[in-house]
Amino acid sequence: MAERALISRKTLNKVEKGDPGVSLGIYATVLFVLGMTDRLAELADPRRDAVGLSLEEERLPRRIRIGTYPLD
Repeated sequence: MAERALISRKTLNKVEKGDPGVSLGIYATVLFVLGMTDRLAELADPRRDAVGLSLEEERLPRRIRIGTYPLD
């Protein structure tokens, strides 16, 4: 697997352990080698970022925030 991803075995070991010091590009390469590139889209999907969505909603004017007014 390391050979196919063009990385060292040591780096692959770090990937397997979830080491945050490994670059995102290495993780992307490993996912590509495993045929799991669809997972990359899930990681980058802003709709899955609850914190980011919350922060974005806080920046909206009060009158258009979700859930501010009941639907009639």
